[in-house]
Order: sequence, then C-alpha cells, then structure tokens
Amino acid sequence: MKNSALLFSIFGACSVLLVAAQDPKVAAPASAGTLKIISSLPRTGSANAQTNTMVNGIKLAIDEVGGQIDGWKIAYEDMDDASPQRGNWDPAVEAQNANAAVKDDQCIAYIGTFNSGAAKVAIPILNRAGLAMVSPANTYPGLTKPGFGEANEPDVYRPSGTINYFRVVPTDDLQGVEAANWAKSLQAKKVFILNDRELYGKGITDVFRKQAEKIGIEVVGFEGIDSKAANYRSLATKVKATSPDLVYFGGTTQSNAGQVAKDLRSGGFQGMFMVPDGCFEQAFIEAAGAANLNDKTYITFGGLPPEKMTGKGAEFRDAYKLKFGAEPEAYASYGYEAARVFLQAIAQAKTKDRAGILAAVSATKDFNGVLGKWSFDANGDTSSRVMSGQTVQDGKFVFVKILGN
Repeated sequence: MKNSALLFSIFGACSVLLVAAQDPKVAAPASAGTLKIISSLPRTGSANAQTNTMVNGIKLAIDEVGGQIDGWKIAYEDMDDASPQRGNWDPAVEAQNANAAVKDDQCIAYIGTFNSGAAKVAIPILNRAGLAMVSPANTYPGLTKPGFGEANEPDVYRPSGTINYFRVVPTDDLQGVEAANWAKSLQAKKVFILNDRELYGKGITDVFRKQAEKIGIEVVGFEGIDSKAANYRSLATKVKATSPDLVYFGGTTQSNAGQVAKDLRSGGFQGMFMVPDGCFEQAFIEAAGAANLNDKTYITFGGLPPEKMTGKGAEFRDAYKLKFGAEPEAYASYGYEAARVFLQAIAQAKTKDRAGILAAVSATKDFNGVLGKWSFDANGDTSSRVMSGQTVQDGKFVFVKILGN
C-alpha cells in the first residue's frame, strides 16, 4: 500500500505540473513579498565584539527558518548607531536609524538598542509609526516602568498611547538590588559608588545605593566620572582614602570601566571591584588588564552566560559555535531571542504589516526560548528574573552563582 500510495502521489503531482504548464491561467505560487527586520546596535568602537555576536545570533535565527515564513522573504539590515567621533552610540545616529526604519515600507521589526540612552531616542520615533521594537540589552527601568525614573516616564516614550517597546532582558531595578545583596554576602561593609553619568550607569547605581543602605552597607562615596578622561589617578587616591571594602562602578566598557579598574589598582586599592552587565564582555577585561581584575572583580548579568544554559539555550550555543566557529559573547543569545520573538510574531500575525506584527509581539506569552519560558508583561518587560554573578580568572569570565538563591 505504501508503494501504491507513493506512485499515486507522484502521478498526481506530475498531473498538476502538466496542467499548470498547459494552462496559462494556472501559475506557480509567487512570493508574498519581503518583510524586513532592522537592528540598530553600536558597531563602531569597543562594543563591536559584543554586537558582532548579537548580529550573528539574529542571522542564525533567520537562517533557521530558511529566510522565509509563509511565502514572505525575511530580509535583515544591520545598522550602526555609533559614530567614529564618539566611538560609542550617538543620539544623532540613533535618531537617523529610527527614522530610516520608519520610512522603509518593508520594515516591520526593529531590534535594539544596546544602550538605554539610545532607546530613549528611538522608542518615540518608532512608536508614532506603530513599529514594534524589541531590545536585547536595555536595562534602565524607566523605559517601561512608572515610578523608577523621571516623572514623565515611561509615558513620554509612548506618544501614540500604545506600547510598541519590549525587552527580553531583566531590568536594573532587579540587577542593582541583587548586586548590593551580593556585595553584602561578600562581607562588604563600606562601599564607594561610581557611575558614568549616563542613563544606564547612573540609574543602576541609584538602585544599588538604595539597597546597600537598606541592608546596612555604609556608602562612603557616590560620584559621577568623566567617561572621556585619560585617567582616574586622583579619583583613585580619593577612593583609597575612604578605605572601602568594595568599589561599585555603574557603567559600560565604553564609558571607561577598564581604565577605572586599572587606575584603582595602580593607586593602591586592594579591595573588591564590582560592575554590572554593561561590562560583561571580553573588551572590558582587555581594557582593564587581566592582572587588575583577577580574584576580586565581580560582574552581574541578567540571565545566565552561554556556557551555563541548558535545553534550548545549550542548543543555541552549539549551533552558534558550529556556524561561526567561536563562543558567543553574553548578549548573543539575547539578540537571537529578540529575532525569534519577531519570527514567531510574523508567523502568528493575522496581517503581515506593522499593526499585525505589533499585536502578535504584544501577545507573546509562555515563549519557550533560549532564555527559558517567559512572557511579556503589560509594560513590555520579560517575566524572566534570572540573575547571575561572574568573576574574572586568568583573563576569562568565570561563573560564580545564580543571584538571589
């Protein structure tokens, strides 16, 4: 019966093809069109190593669906929101990228940004156009949560009155608290807090400071730095004079975290140094010098590093290594997850336009992805609460523990 059914199927298929060839009214299915995903990430400067792996994650996700869904071709454009002058994200460039995406009729998805400050620029531009945006890295709470930032946040980012911005990474109101709790468990009794004066860095140090004081850690200093300074030797002298057990720096590799660490050590500070996820990249170790970070440096991260992922996370890591021949950096999985959210939304959308895709993204529930099973809440935030802690040994990041456990 199996062979007979097979012959019948082949005969039937050939008959259809023959009719199609003879009857000009019967045409082969045409492509439904092109749907474009645009990412806007800092591709110039030291963040490039991290964002390269994020872009690779996006490309991997698109490749896994064969570059098409339901007859629609999935195109991808990799935009740079950094400028050579700044060597980091640039507000003018991010605005340019967002406006270009809005004007591109094929664009139905925007993956970005890497920096929370850049998100403040892009979200309202995309919101007016009803273009869905999913960030793989923004952690500043005020982008989505009332009561955690300025008085007009997050409504100021939603001029249309609807939510178009989502993120797959936990926010700093969680990370800052867990960082302070970890400092306490490390026996830190006195802490000096530094920040880069940017949205992300200042925001997370505010949370860290509040929690530190709540749990009995004495804050002996709280200062913003000039992230373009050539060195921080005088600051290192000032910090050392307060005898802190731990220095907490809120900022990124690109806002000179490595130089801060280097000058603290050369200035004689022998205590612990802690940084948030904005420094969880190999470029931070290279900038600081591995010898200045070994043993007493701690890094928090919203999620698990790739080597500790299980299930779909482990499958992603294996697929990434096979395709690109290297280990993914920490945020590669978040770029991949953001792309998969959009690909699922495209498949499920009732209409393959911006409104349909936005509605489908908003409805994302119990998403079974590389970051575990999670949902978007009413604010557009992920329900995932996993935080982890790392240290540095022999020039490499080493997983220490899941925080909060």
